[in-house]
Amino acid sequence: MKHIVAVSTNTYHGFSIDEALEGIAKAGFRYVELTAVRGWTEHVMPDMPAQELDRIDEKMRGLGLECIALSGHCNLTDEARLNDFRANMALARRFGAQFIISSTGEAHFGKDEAFADDLLIANIKKLLPDLEKHGLKLGIEIHGEYGTGEDIARLIKGVGSPLVGINYDTANVILYGGKHPMDDLPGVVEYVNYVHLKDKVGIDKVWNFPAIGQGELELDKVVAFLDGKGKSVPLSLEIEYTEEFTMRDKKEGDLETADRAVADSFRFLKDKGIV
Repeated sequence: MKHIVAVSTNTYHGFSIDEALEGIAKAGFRYVELTAVRGWTEHVMPDMPAQELDRIDEKMRGLGLECIALSGHCNLTDEARLNDFRANMALARRFGAQFIISSTGEAHFGKDEAFADDLLIANIKKLLPDLEKHGLKLGIEIHGEYGTGEDIARLIKGVGSPLVGINYDTANVILYGGKHPMDDLPGVVEYVNYVHLKDKVGIDKVWNFPAIGQGELELDKVVAFLDGKGKSVPLSLEIEYTEEFTMRDKKEGDLETADRAVADSFRFLKDKGIV
């Protein structure tokens, strides 16, 4: 069964947006998840000049890419960050996205974050009018303190809106939640509205997220499970390599490594009939 399969430009953390878009299109993909995460991967940001955002949009469309989602992680427990997230929602609409993605806290480098279900539920409810206005759905990513689908499902049930669901990250559930996706996903599949398709080497707490098909997660079986449950949701491929590769300044040859990982992932997904 063919699916909508995007590539998160976070796969190209440390590279330019042009390098990301060119690599994704060259591999054969036709959908993209743009990344707007302040202090981490700032490929598109609300405060960029309008002409630069227009240029990126034209570049994307010229390469035959369509934006399906925008990753705009903000700390949703912090009232002051809600307006930043609203700006990210407007940015998502500008690029024609259908989904906006966030974790409950900052994606990276969060400090003094106080997590509580009731606070998160109240803050997410404040965002519902903006989601409706911009024609978006929010996917809350498995990440950090909310490290399993079961954790996120508590929030989804509390918010009680079809505009909000789980962005199920198949590797983060291991790294942060200590659970295999096929032990966690069946209990929460009804709440999933978006999937980060991410492979992992080692069922452990080590940052090692290779090309799709080169880890240990048998992601084709995860997709088959979703299909069997009638969950036709967008899949967004994300590769985060090793922590050393991701975090360091990029050097000669690194772009070829990233492009090769994306191309290898496309071939795997095509061989499995997913894309």
